[in-house]
Amino acid sequence: MPKGIYRIPAPINEPVKAYAPGHADTNRLLDTYKTMYNAHLEVPLYIGGEKIKTNKTISLRPPHEHAKEIGVAYVGEAQHVHQAIDTALAAKKQWAQLPWEQRAAIFLRAAELLAGPFRDRMNAATMLAQSKNVMQAEIDAACELIDFFRFNVAYMQQIYADQPGSLPGMWNRLEYRPLEGFVFAVTPFNFTSIAANLPAAPAMMGNVVVWKPAESQMYSAQIIMELFHEAGLPDGVINMICVDGPTAGDIVFKHKEFSGLHFTGSTSVFKHLWKEIGSNLDMYRSYPRIVGETGGKDFIVAHSSANPLEVATGISRGAFEFQGQKCSAASRAYVPSSIWPAVKEKVVADVKSFKMGSPDDTSNFINAVIDKRAFDKISGYIDFVKSQPDAEIIAGGNYDGAKGYFIEPTVIVTTNPKFRTMCEEIFGPVITIYVYEDKDWHAVLKLVDETGEYALTGAIFARERYAINEASQALENAAGNFYINDKPTGAVVGQQPFGGARGSGTNDKAGSYLNLIRWISPRTIKETFVTPKDYQYPFLG
Repeated sequence: MPKGIYRIPAPINEPVKAYAPGHADTNRLLDTYKTMYNAHLEVPLYIGGEKIKTNKTISLRPPHEHAKEIGVAYVGEAQHVHQAIDTALAAKKQWAQLPWEQRAAIFLRAAELLAGPFRDRMNAATMLAQSKNVMQAEIDAACELIDFFRFNVAYMQQIYADQPGSLPGMWNRLEYRPLEGFVFAVTPFNFTSIAANLPAAPAMMGNVVVWKPAESQMYSAQIIMELFHEAGLPDGVINMICVDGPTAGDIVFKHKEFSGLHFTGSTSVFKHLWKEIGSNLDMYRSYPRIVGETGGKDFIVAHSSANPLEVATGISRGAFEFQGQKCSAASRAYVPSSIWPAVKEKVVADVKSFKMGSPDDTSNFINAVIDKRAFDKISGYIDFVKSQPDAEIIAGGNYDGAKGYFIEPTVIVTTNPKFRTMCEEIFGPVITIYVYEDKDWHAVLKLVDETGEYALTGAIFARERYAINEASQALENAAGNFYINDKPTGAVVGQQPFGGARGSGTNDKAGSYLNLIRWISPRTIKETFVTPKDYQYPFLG
C-alpha cells in the first residue's frame, strides 16, 4: 500500500525536433531508418511472457516500395485468442492490486525511454512501415505518445484525488477500481501513438488488455511491445495478437469476462462491433464499456473576411499532411467567391510545389498511402470525379502504384454541395471545395452542419468576430474538435483532447481524464465511527 500522498512530475508536452537537413538528429534518424530497411524483422504474438511464432505469416512491406519485404508478422488462430484472454485474466489480480504510483512509474519510464533511446527506432519504424515523412513520424510516434504517457499519469492522479465530502462522525471515500474482466483494444494503422495508447490507457488504470493492432501497423507495434517490456510492464498485462478480425471477435465478444472495447477505426466496423456486443449482453458479467473514435468528413469553412493565404495554407496542410490519412484531415471546404481566386492560386501553387517520394528523402512532403486497398479506393474516387459534369480537378488527379502506392494530392471543385466527394469519407489526399456566394454565408453554415454523418473536426477562418461567433454556435455539434483560424488537424495531448460524436465516435476524448474514467468502476465507501445501537430516531419521542 502507498505510504505517502504522491505527486507525479508536472507533465509538459514533448518538444518536437525540427530535423533540419544535415543536423545530427536527422542523420542519426536516417541511419536508423537505413539499418531497419536493410534488416528483416519478425513480429511474434506476445502472450504473457511468450513470443509465439506460428506457421502463418503476413509480409510487411513499405507502402512506398511494396516490392521490398522488411519483415513478417506471425498470424495466430482462435486458440491464441483464448490463450491471450486467459493469460490476461491470470495477470489481473496482481496488476490491479499494484499501487497506482507503481503503475504510474512504468509509464513515466516508458515516456523517458521513448524520448531518448527508443525515439529513433520508433520514428524510423513509422516512416518505414507507415510511410510518414520525418515530421509526421516525430509528432506522432514520438511526441504524442510521450505526451499520452505523461499526461495520462497526471490525469490518473487527478481522478484518484477526487474524493467526496464527509459529515462529522463518518468518512466517505471513493475507490476507483479497474473493470472486472479484460479490455479488448483494436487499433488503426495511421497513428503509432494511438496504437500504443489504446491498450496503455486502460492498463494504466489497472486493467488487463488483449490488443489487436492493424496488420499494416504490426511493424511499429513490435517496437511498442519492446518499449513496454523495457519500461517494466509485467507480462500478461498487455497481450498483442495478430489474428483475423472475425476470428478474434467471435471469441472476445462472447466471453463472460469481456469488460470493454477501446477502438479506433472505421465507422462501419465500430457499428458492427457495437451490435455484436449488444446481442451478447446476457453473456457478460457486467455491461461492457464501449469507447470508439471512428470516421470523419472534416471541414474548413471560410468567411469573406478571412485572409486568403491563411485559408489556402489551412487547406494545403490540413488536407495533405500524411496523405490525408488522418481522421481529422480536411476533406471538404467552403470558400466564398470573393476570396476564391486568391485561395485557388495559392492552393494550386502549393500542390504543384509538393515533392512526393520515400520518407528517407526528407525533402518529400508527400509519401505513399498505406496499401493497395487504400490506393484502389482513393484512385477510384478520382476516376469518378473525372467523369462527372458538376466537378473538376484543378490540381493533382494522377496516381501511380508501380513502385509504391503514390497518389497525387488532388483538389476538386464542385458546383454541387452534396457531391459524392463532399459527403463520403475518402481517407486520402483528396479535398473537395464548394465555392459559395458571399451572401449565402448563413445558409452555408447550415449546409456544413447537415452534410454527412460525421462530427469529428472542423475549422472556421474569419477575421470578423461576429462571423466567428455565429459559426461557433451554428456548428456546435458538427465537430468535437473545432478550430478558429487554423487547420482542423494536429490536436495536442493536454491542450486539445481529441474525439467527435455523431458517426465519428463516442467522444471520450483521448488525451484527457475523460477517457481514463471510462476504464474504472468507482466504489463508494462510507465508514461510520460511532455506530447507532438503537433503531429509534428522536422524532419517535
